[in-house]
Amino acid sequence: MPELMTSDLTHSLDVYTRIFGFTLHYTRPGFAYLSLGRAQWMLEQAEPGKAWLTGPLEVPFGRGINFQIVHPQLDALHARLLAEEYPLFQPLRTDTYLEGEVTHTQRQLLVQDPDGYLLRFTD
Repeated sequence: MPELMTSDLTHSLDVYTRIFGFTLHYTRPGFAYLSLGRAQWMLEQAEPGKAWLTGPLEVPFGRGINFQIVHPQLDALHARLLAEEYPLFQPLRTDTYLEGEVTHTQRQLLVQDPDGYLLRFTD
């Protein structure tokens, strides 16, 4: 379950719940716990001197990683992103991946969250 540092927790919560479709389960000052289907997610307000910061946070956060999240309503998410004019890192498309001799096909789209974390939503 990832815990992502955010530059503006209130803004990130709005995007994750209203646009991406996550459910907010609880908050405490500077922290929120959410889920989407089986994906569990934590967001935390970044503050100077946090013990778990391994270096300076510079946008885009999370360089070199993407989080694949199965979205139960990928078409509805896509429609919300377009209606909000939310920038797509990669538009909705169908991709095929090989796992040894087995072929897997999935629809997916990629967006960056408000801090630049790369999210790959699939069906």
